Amino acid sequence: METPDSLSAKFEGSFAYFTVKDRLPQILTKVIDTVHRNKNKFLEEYGEEGIEAEKKALSFFSKLRNEMQTDKPILPITDNQPDTTIWNQYLKYQETLLCNGEQPSWFKSPWLYVECYLYRRIQEGLMLSPPICMYDVFKEAKDESFFQSQPAMLALCTHLHELKRNIDTMNKDQYQKEFFRLLQVSLWGNKCDLSISGGVDNSQKSSLLSALESLKPFILVDNMESLWNTLSKSRDGSTKKDPSIRVDIVLDNAGFELVTDFVLADTMLSLKLATEVHFHAKCIPWFVSDTTKHDFNWTIQQCLAANHKWMSKCGQMWKENLQKGRWVYHEHLFWTLPHEYCSMADAAPDLYTELQKSDLVLFKGDLNYRKLTGDRKWAFTVPFSQALTTFHPAPLCSIRTLKADVQVGLQPNIGEQLTVSEPDWMTSGKYGVIQFSPMV
Repeated sequence: METPDSLSAKFEGSFAYFTVKDRLPQILTKVIDTVHRNKNKFLEEYGEEGIEAEKKALSFFSKLRNEMQTDKPILPITDNQPDTTIWNQYLKYQETLLCNGEQPSWFKSPWLYVECYLYRRIQEGLMLSPPICMYDVFKEAKDESFFQSQPAMLALCTHLHELKRNIDTMNKDQYQKEFFRLLQVSLWGNKCDLSISGGVDNSQKSSLLSALESLKPFILVDNMESLWNTLSKSRDGSTKKDPSIRVDIVLDNAGFELVTDFVLADTMLSLKLATEVHFHAKCIPWFVSDTTKHDFNWTIQQCLAANHKWMSKCGQMWKENLQKGRWVYHEHLFWTLPHEYCSMADAAPDLYTELQKSDLVLFKGDLNYRKLTGDRKWAFTVPFSQALTTFHPAPLCSIRTLKADVQVGLQPNIGEQLTVSEPDWMTSGKYGVIQFSPMV
């Protein structure tokens, strides 16, 4: 089958077009406001040097916003970071795809590329403005989202404690029911995405546990049974001699979603569906609310320090999971490159080899789905495993709420019917998938 076109802002009226025209400039404007608001902080920390850095960064970001809004050519990155050469090689590759001497630009290039490029350029703007190089322009928004979601987190931590207390009296059916419940919580936690809301508060203010039944009809692909079968087979020892069961979670958003992922990971250990969980996060601030190492550690610390018995207890357990190697944290440059995942084996063979050690890889969120499927205009009924093309290091599953106009693996006519009844069904975050692809 022929590979379809990449989604791109060149298709007027598409979500990619709306993103590059409106959403990305809005996010950049918030970055400019945030840097400017922290002027006094930079002055306190670094003196006059901090003020000069703030001016330099603001000038860089204002120029960047103008480049985007006027569809200027994509420029090479100049900050001499470990990934700078890779990004500039990727730009050369994009140039080879165009004819008539055209240059890659914001509206003409693939959406996946230019959106990733924006966040890398934001990082470049900071790197070229010492001494504020390590400043996370999205931290305030991420922290605010975390605190706004506390009631929902408390309910989740309390539920996890009750589950652990009753685990010895539960049978296999109850194990399965609990696993399914917390998988769905992790799915709907993906709604809390600050890049889709343009950095506006998008937190989860009420408990998701009581809403799961009413949300069930909005899961368009539900492969929870397949996940259960994959992990319970490993647990029962019917597929391999090695008693360890490794699950990898490629994280998406910090804040409430990260807490739902922690609760799911803890539950998999408690139900003996996994003996170790490996988390993969971003090495630079990314897509507004994506998890970095600081967010990962800060979240555990905040739970630990919470004035709530079970939230504090969760923080303690999660800290111990890391100390004892039951949880393992990873970061890799590849997650903040523009590459589709089918190129991982060539572009990042060490990461691909690492994922091959897993019994199941869970990819959280929309950007991961776009990179898994190449962010292309696939027909709705194309099988998920086909859209992955050559990428298959281990059995894998995408858990996402739909916030980009790409979706595969649907039953016939479902996509078409939704397009008629709800034109924005692919971008509203109302619908979700738990979509599994076994090893072939």
